[in-house]
Amino acid sequence: MEELVNGLSKIGNAVAAVAIVLAILLIVFFLASRAKGRAQGPIAGLVFLGPAVLLLIYGLVVPAFRTTAGSLQDASGKNFVGLANYGWIFTAPGNSTFLINTVLWIIIAPVLSTALGLTLALLLDRMKRESISKSLIFMPMAISFVGAGIIWGLVYEYRDPSQPQVGLLSQITMWLGVDDPPNWLLWQPFNNFLLMIIMIWIQVGFAMVVLSAAIKAIPADVIEASELDGATGWKQFIKVTIPMIRGTLVVVLTTIMIAVLKIFDIVRTMTNGNFGTQVVANEMYAQSFVAFDVGRGSALAVVLFIGVTPIIIYNVIQLRKERSVR
Repeated sequence: MEELVNGLSKIGNAVAAVAIVLAILLIVFFLASRAKGRAQGPIAGLVFLGPAVLLLIYGLVVPAFRTTAGSLQDASGKNFVGLANYGWIFTAPGNSTFLINTVLWIIIAPVLSTALGLTLALLLDRMKRESISKSLIFMPMAISFVGAGIIWGLVYEYRDPSQPQVGLLSQITMWLGVDDPPNWLLWQPFNNFLLMIIMIWIQVGFAMVVLSAAIKAIPADVIEASELDGATGWKQFIKVTIPMIRGTLVVVLTTIMIAVLKIFDIVRTMTNGNFGTQVVANEMYAQSFVAFDVGRGSALAVVLFIGVTPIIIYNVIQLRKERSVR
């Protein structure tokens, strides 16, 4: 009974808080509607942009400063240690594993996802009922990374060859004549690439749909003119299609690259970063919530932020160039 009362009390508090916020907003909107003259524009802008700016500052800017400050402190978060945590990231023995793995993820997974997505976009656009095939390929995008990890965990499942096989990959290799397939998730360094396949499987559908739309948006007269000039097949693809969708290619590649740089769920679900599969994001979690080292966890978060920032800036620059051309 006491738990029920506490639960109802919490619900009542939440409803009251929402009601107070709505009341404040209604009052602000009413006062803004009564404003006249030159003050009407600034007040309207303040009313509509103010809450969003406050939420942005509270949810992003303040945590960013707090994390940066925390990266300069020790494990307890009380003593200032300067750049010692960053020195640990790049110089401590064993840390090179998650740094190298992260770089490999950033290079391999986005490039293969984009390349396969472009290939499928070109092939499926020539098929009848392409929407069915595209829907099936895009479907993994609806699955969470954790769910995808569980699904592929069954594919990579290892059992002794004398027992009935559950893992699809082990069974296929045995059909092909391999008597004793390896334990795939322990098979270093190839287990990293097996994990990347999961990310590629998820992102290929996204790349295919976006690139297919870009290809279909190429003006028909451009294609006809290239054909009149003798450009067909591979030559048309290289000289016409790729330049025309270059901006979209950059957007797709950088978007997947940002997602890969923050990859955590797949590694956490499949191997927990063991067997040489650790990456920066999972190490950040391990330092922050397993080792309870606030300083090192914050420093790894800042490194991730610094890694993402140039990609975002480059993406914005390319989009502005594309708009200026149009």
